Amino acid sequence: MATRNDDNVQQGLFEPARMLPWWLGPALAVIAYGLLHRYASLPEPVQAIPDQADDMDIGQLFKTLATVGQYLVPLALLAGTAAAHFAQRRREQLAHSAAQRQQGDALRRMSWHELERLVGQVFRMHCYTVTETGAGADGGADLQLHKGGELYLVQCKQWQAYKVSIDAVRELHGLMVAQGAAGGFVVTSGVFTADARAFAKGKHIALVDGAALTTLIQQAQALALARKTMPGMRPASSTERPHCPRCGNVMVRRTVKQGAKVGCHFWGCATYPECRGTRGL
Repeated sequence: MATRNDDNVQQGLFEPARMLPWWLGPALAVIAYGLLHRYASLPEPVQAIPDQADDMDIGQLFKTLATVGQYLVPLALLAGTAAAHFAQRRREQLAHSAAQRQQGDALRRMSWHELERLVGQVFRMHCYTVTETGAGADGGADLQLHKGGELYLVQCKQWQAYKVSIDAVRELHGLMVAQGAAGGFVVTSGVFTADARAFAKGKHIALVDGAALTTLIQQAQALALARKTMPGMRPASSTERPHCPRCGNVMVRRTVKQGAKVGCHFWGCATYPECRGTRGL
């Protein structure tokens, strides 16, 4: 029982640490050690009044916790940060490997968890904030995406399911309604049935099959390369409104509502639908 409780405590410290930026974990580890070590090094209280025995017992309990915590908490923070760093490297390697090899074969050879990590990394490279929920096996969304203040849900279907049916799309739609998501993605290395595609229409659900996922990976690689080769490159700010390449009028910032690029932003002509000119951000 004690071992199980210790494992629960370590897991409770380790998992939040994985969510921290790589530079924050070590800094918090140093701060935590300094504070806890200082408390653990305080002199033992001397009992002067019998009525203070309960207070002394509580103080001794906190001192014992600080003595253990001065090592356990920094270790959990450092381990969680290291795990997050290596997981990020692993996702980057998956994306790079999938971009370099024959796309269809590479994607179909991936396990479900590898596909989930790859998809998360691809969306990160497309400027989404990604949370891996770990709830996919229990019927929940595998990933939560945040962009522009909106929530998007992602389900990655197992590689064995080459043809994804309407059931998977209907399940994601139910999750979107329950969680108030603006849109969703069902991602597979295979294909979708005609019924699945028909059900997704008009529901802000993008069905990303193997071919579309290949395109997203290639676009993500191109974005990453552009950021590395042109570090000064930045998108136009919201106050720098460009002019339409077709009619010359000013453009307004719009958001893709459907399709594989749902949630992405672009410049659209202010006179739409009279003019359908667009520019990328």
